[in-house]
Amino acid sequence: MPFGPEDLEANGGTLPGPAEITEIAHHTAAILVGTGRAARDPEVTARLVALVDDLGLDTVADLWAGRPARSLPGALWRLYALREWVRRNPIEASREYAAGIRFTDVAHAVAGIAEPPSPEELVRVVDAILTGVFQGDLAVALERAAAFCLVLAAGRAEVAHDRDVDDRAGASQLTASAAAIQTTGADLVAAAAQWRAGTLD
Repeated sequence: MPFGPEDLEANGGTLPGPAEITEIAHHTAAILVGTGRAARDPEVTARLVALVDDLGLDTVADLWAGRPARSLPGALWRLYALREWVRRNPIEASREYAAGIRFTDVAHAVAGIAEPPSPEELVRVVDAILTGVFQGDLAVALERAAAFCLVLAAGRAEVAHDRDVDDRAGASQLTASAAAIQTTGADLVAAAAQWRAGTLD
């Protein structure tokens, strides 16, 4: 028989409160990263990289999106959200990334994306970045994702500039979005520093 949240409340109130939700978010993030890094198994890593494919983006968002950007669950959420966006919009991602390269030479080199940055290459790289969370140096993976975001932000700002004459409202939205992506990049850099210091939880 179905036994939903309202039934649970009627039978003793077992819905988690805000503190429990926070604890669950941090605990699951730590377990996910710890399990992946301990397994050293390519099949396990592939399943963890494709976590959103199995659970759905909404489920992952419910679990981690509310946590601070400079925390383990917050950083993981941003990595999975970036991967999902690129996989859903590979052509747009490729166009914006290509537009940002000339403004961000160093970030482009750190991101490690071959030229030209084809849609297939961007999909490959976001998967490689997440693979690095579980198989490589997590701080380096976060820094690669941050660099990717910085190039993407520069490219989106350039696309907004080109669109400004014909579509001011659309250009304004793109500019705001570029600023948000740039902030995400800065948060990922900070999270990488925290991981190295042993304070990312």
